[in-house]
Amino acid sequence: MRSRDVWSQGEGNKTRYNAGMKAKTQLDKSPAEARADWQIAMWLFTVAGFVVLMVLVGGLTRLTDSGLSITEWAPIRGAIPPLSHADWMSEFNKYRQIPEYLLVNAGMSLAEFQFIYWWEWGHRFLGRVVGLVFLLPFLVFLAQGKISRARLPALLGLFVLGGLQGFMGWYMVASGLTERVDVSQYRLAMHLGLALVIFSCSVWLALGYWRGTQNQTPRSTTMLVAGAIVVVVLMQSLLGALVAGLDAGTTYTDWPLMDGDFIPSGLLAQQPVWRNFFENLLTVQFDHRMAAYAITALVGWHIYKVLTSQNDIRVRQSALVLGGAVSVQIILGIIALMWAVPMGLAAAHQLGAVAVLATAVTHLHLLRFKSHENNA
Repeated sequence: MRSRDVWSQGEGNKTRYNAGMKAKTQLDKSPAEARADWQIAMWLFTVAGFVVLMVLVGGLTRLTDSGLSITEWAPIRGAIPPLSHADWMSEFNKYRQIPEYLLVNAGMSLAEFQFIYWWEWGHRFLGRVVGLVFLLPFLVFLAQGKISRARLPALLGLFVLGGLQGFMGWYMVASGLTERVDVSQYRLAMHLGLALVIFSCSVWLALGYWRGTQNQTPRSTTMLVAGAIVVVVLMQSLLGALVAGLDAGTTYTDWPLMDGDFIPSGLLAQQPVWRNFFENLLTVQFDHRMAAYAITALVGWHIYKVLTSQNDIRVRQSALVLGGAVSVQIILGIIALMWAVPMGLAAAHQLGAVAVLATAVTHLHLLRFKSHENNA
């Protein structure tokens, strides 16, 4: 029995020693390694910032009805805009063949076409810039050996998502070139959703480099709820994309009632029933409203649990910031709705959604990982 006790004690000491050495190794980074992590973090935060700009320009492109002005997908050649009158007329003639021109914009002047063309070209060109902002520093960091083998797959996955986003943008545009006068709300939601996933992943990875995270905190109900908040915020953004894709935000502009009732009639008017949740303007906007209320209640309850159970000041502060971001977003949504979604408020509301997502991701990261200073 005594030998077994000695063996158990030795194994326990060995485990504690290995854990201590691991923490020491991770904490005792050289100045060069710390500087490399800081550089990579700044690069990924920059990528996330450019994605936010893409989301904003994409939203304005949608609001100006400019998304169908370029009728071809030319990843290389399309980087150069029309440079002569003949080039402009060639692009204009292509646009005049699609339903949006024939049924909505017939008689549009060349100057009017150029206005919407520049919005769409700018959005696509910015997408190319984002690709370069990611790829060039990535190759430099890789050549310098600053990216570890363990973290390489995540960064490569982020690059693949960026390429997929470019294809998804064209897939969305293609839906409005033959039988519709606008893009499919389904594909619009997919396009926006993928952009937000890329943004979330960029922020998450950047925080890992920035904070120098070590040990994962044991999972808890609070952490699971924080993760659920990230998911539901993403889903709410997709509902917002459906609202935008159907122009449902300009149809029912009363609040807190909707079409005169809190629960309006006609929510399930279409058949089959499932179509109401994606194609019925009344139902889509109603779902967006109800989801906003649910998120507000969930975040409020989560803040209470964090403040009563967490000692980490960063976690507590991030929970409060999350609550503030949700509150501002709710107010922006209500004002935008009651004013029939003017462009400025619509853009602010879209940026607000990104801010809520960024705050939710950061809060989850603070809950999930301990940083160097917490382990010291």
